[in-house]
Amino acid sequence: MGRPKNFEPDVVVAQAMETFWSKGYAGTSPADLAEATGVGKGSLYHAFGSKRELFDKALDLYGRVGTEMTEAYLNEPGTAKERIRAYMVFLVDMDLSAPVRRGCLAANTALELGGRDTEATAKVGRITEQSIRLFTERLRRGQREGDVDPALDVEAQAKYLMSMVAGLRVMAKTHERDALHGIIETALAGL
Repeated sequence: MGRPKNFEPDVVVAQAMETFWSKGYAGTSPADLAEATGVGKGSLYHAFGSKRELFDKALDLYGRVGTEMTEAYLNEPGTAKERIRAYMVFLVDMDLSAPVRRGCLAANTALELGGRDTEATAKVGRITEQSIRLFTERLRRGQREGDVDPALDVEAQAKYLMSMVAGLRVMAKTHERDALHGIIETALAGL
């Protein structure tokens, strides 16, 4: 009989997610994961199989949490433009207030592994599609409520907004608040 696990897998995945988010997949060593989680390397690999399997679980968690947060912001009271602005400002301000400007784990993964790693590319694609779906739903709601032009191609606009979010998260690594908030206002001018 093996020793029982004395850690919570969900907590370990969240701690690993933070490490991958700060250091990237390639930049995160097994020792980094052991230090961040407080779980020995052998126990980590016994529980999760490999660094890659732990990374996949961390990216899945990031996608779930991100979808819940996006949905919450977009569904608060206000017009579509107000809610999308609040969401984008929140993301930028969160990135800028972190001790390390790390941007978005999904965007970072796309830049690091996208196009070279089929599984990572697909996971990031699913995360992106979820955000596009939420933007589309919010814009359609705005059309029903009269605060979004009924002629607007909401699917095209949602893809544009997603590209703006991804760009803002990357730019937040090197640009300051005023510039990023200005970009948000420009992006939303047509809504």
